Amino acid sequence: MKVVETDLPGVLVVEPRVFGDDRGWFLETWRAERYAEQGIGPTFVQSNCSQSSRGVLRGLHYQWPEPQGKLVWVTAGTVFDVAVDIRPGSDTFGRWTAVELDADSHRQLWIPEGFAHGFQVLSESATFNYLCTRPYRGEFDAAIAWSDSDIGIDWPLEPSGVSEKDSRAPALADVARDQLPS
Repeated sequence: MKVVETDLPGVLVVEPRVFGDDRGWFLETWRAERYAEQGIGPTFVQSNCSQSSRGVLRGLHYQWPEPQGKLVWVTAGTVFDVAVDIRPGSDTFGRWTAVELDADSHRQLWIPEGFAHGFQVLSESATFNYLCTRPYRGEFDAAIAWSDSDIGIDWPLEPSGVSEKDSRAPALADVARDQLPS
């Protein structure tokens, strides 16, 4: 596999090795020792999958006080995937990076603890997969406004579907620093 650093330290693009022939293809989506060699992931404890339509925007989500690391990829369609550094005191606090993930390239994105995550569907629909380092806990669920002008994410499409929770999420500047991952 090939690992490419993004402009946010710790956020990595993973390009798995794909083995193909006239029957189709095969790839490893996770292998502990290979990913650990790249600094990716302690043990994953939860796997999630979502399906969304074109223009749907999900995020920017994080958990506090038990932050999650996430390894994400798309098995159908294409998404614009975003990570935002929300660690107070970080040199890149409030900065974002984005990667296009699609089913054809098989690329993955590693988002370590301390980053908010979101994505927007660019294809007619997309199936999105997550491996998480901690289980989801509703009482720890938190979000930053996807439209926060201080962060300034350049979303590729006008959102056609945003949840009520995401619509009400505060700007990063309005979140108490002691309510963010360190």
